[in-house]
Amino acid sequence: MPVIKDDKDLPKTEEEWKKILTPEEYRVLREKGTDRAFANKYDHEFGDGMYSCAACGAELFDSKAKYDSGCGWPAFFAAAGGDRVKFHDDSTLGMQRIEVTCARCGSHLGHIFDDGPSEHGGKRFCINSTSIDLAKK
Repeated sequence: MPVIKDDKDLPKTEEEWKKILTPEEYRVLREKGTDRAFANKYDHEFGDGMYSCAACGAELFDSKAKYDSGCGWPAFFAAAGGDRVKFHDDSTLGMQRIEVTCARCGSHLGHIFDDGPSEHGGKRFCINSTSIDLAKK
């Protein structure tokens, strides 16, 4: 993960992002790509810790909000804080979805759906493993 101390250190151009991210990270985080379902590093990871943006290091999801949705990607019922992620309409691939991005750097994280656990508000953040890093406690 890149070490970005504060917002003024964020890359300003896509060329700068290409220099600090791996090609796969760039494809997912900056070009809105997707990990393969059921074949990504955090789908079945349930250790205690904090998930951060793989591009800028912003803390995004607490492991306490992670659950096994069976969708093939890491699923969370809530972000770590209300202002840590942003939502955008996404009508690509012939579908109507809500994209989730990092509020700090704008990187693509995944999508949010209304089929999560009802006892936690009914939301499912379906997040790419490539978009996040886990710092275990």
